[in-house]
Amino acid sequence: MKEPEYTATGVRIEHGLRSVTRAGQVQIRDGRLTLLTSYGREIDSAPVQQVRAGKPWFAVRGGASATVNGTRYHLSPGESDPAPGKPDRPGRPWARKFLDAVRTAGGQATQP
Repeated sequence: MKEPEYTATGVRIEHGLRSVTRAGQVQIRDGRLTLLTSYGREIDSAPVQQVRAGKPWFAVRGGASATVNGTRYHLSPGESDPAPGKPDRPGRPWARKFLDAVRTAGGQATQP
């Protein structure tokens, strides 16, 4: 099996006001974005070309949003992923890396 082009662990995944997982994974592999629980169970997945990702204006802690199969998820880095040298904005580099990975794989992403 081919290595993933992008993997992030310890990601908080929320749908609406409900937390789906506090330590999930986001993977882009073989042109497909997959959201996984901390136990590796699939939450949702879709071809990257059908995924819309962006940085919502209300994302205070550097999170991003991803619409997968018509369902909008809010993704934010875990507490263990602070940005070096910027304690007040811990997830900003994470969101940028995620959006760049979606764009590189052929998805729609708006830059933060």
